[in-house]
Amino acid sequence: MALSKRKKAMYMRYAMYVVSIAFLIAVILFIDWERLGNAMFRWNIVKEQFPDILTKAAKNTVVFTVLGFAGGLSFGLLFALMRLSSIRAYRWFAATYIEIFRGIPLLVTLLILGFGIPIATGWKWPNPYLQGAIPLSLVASAYMAETIRAGIEAVPKGQMEAARSLGMSYTRAMTTIIIPQALRIIVPPLTNEFVLLIKDTSLISVLGVTAATKDLARFGRDGVNQTANATPLIVAGLVYLAMTLPLTQLVAWMERKTKAMSR
Repeated sequence: MALSKRKKAMYMRYAMYVVSIAFLIAVILFIDWERLGNAMFRWNIVKEQFPDILTKAAKNTVVFTVLGFAGGLSFGLLFALMRLSSIRAYRWFAATYIEIFRGIPLLVTLLILGFGIPIATGWKWPNPYLQGAIPLSLVASAYMAETIRAGIEAVPKGQMEAARSLGMSYTRAMTTIIIPQALRIIVPPLTNEFVLLIKDTSLISVLGVTAATKDLARFGRDGVNQTANATPLIVAGLVYLAMTLPLTQLVAWMERKTKAMSR
């Protein structure tokens, strides 16, 4: 007798459970936990990472993230409005900018702006924080621009029509009526973009940041070189998790609240 689709799915799920449990048991039995612990988590090395990993590396990661997000949000709003402009040249320029910076990897952008332009022009970055934060903000703004544009377009057109019928100019209606409503829609994806920026700061280390501007990833890598042990990277990863997990939970909560309000 042929099995129904529901029973097939149930048996497949049970089979996956069995395979997963068997794999977990094999991992527990066959891994040399003492050797792994000595190579990746030595408590004496963990203690050596504090407080510098928090007061210096984590602080620098937050600084790079906040500067990159602030610049990305400012440029993103500008290019989102240009994409919605009735002037064709503005739309083309914004679309070209967005496609370029979304198409080029962040690492390549960092190398071009951090090394390529200074070598080609002889100009030097006045501040190491800006050297990392500006490439971050340019790439982030390309993604934020599309998010903001989608949020603006999600606001009912009747809102703009009602504002214009009351005698508001297009600019005033956009800044006081449309954009505030759009921001409520796009807060979850913008918060998610902030989380991504926290992790993207790990690429800034390719620019050879100074001792005073080490981010978490560079701090962990230098710790590995000094101790010949992977523990500093594990500690850096845990600090990243401590920074990002609350934000990802906040994004999930805001998404659930937005869905509840839209019902």
